Amino acid sequence: MTASPTPTTAEDLRGAGLRVTATRVALLETVRDGDHLGAEAIASGVRDRVGHISLQAVYEALHALTAAGLVRRIEPAGHPARFEGRVGDNHHHIVCRSCGAVVDVDCAVGDAPCLTAADDRGFAIDEAEVVYWGVCPDCSTGRSS
Repeated sequence: MTASPTPTTAEDLRGAGLRVTATRVALLETVRDGDHLGAEAIASGVRDRVGHISLQAVYEALHALTAAGLVRRIEPAGHPARFEGRVGDNHHHIVCRSCGAVVDVDCAVGDAPCLTAADDRGFAIDEAEVVYWGVCPDCSTGRSS
């Protein structure tokens, strides 16, 4: 029994009902290859792959990819939006208070939404978003030396 091949970026775009363009392919691959990138870093990555792209075009494409569920937008308080390709698994994030680094952390307990509200107030909860704050190992080492 052979494993089914991983879908290509173009197949992912088509599957989400989006038109396949070189820019969208480059943008989605940049986000997936990156690590919680901001729009400027994504624009730079796309430019490296396909040439010129305006920041406005990057924001428009990110909006479309986010709406289609191919990209996740996170906005830690006091920080600009970041984008990641890890979607659909209800994971959370740790943010460094010093340098702003963002890393993934899996759900704290159990199945999605992984946290049960003390009182759901009648809502059918299907997702929880948790942001842990602290100081990353690099910044901790810098403080102690």
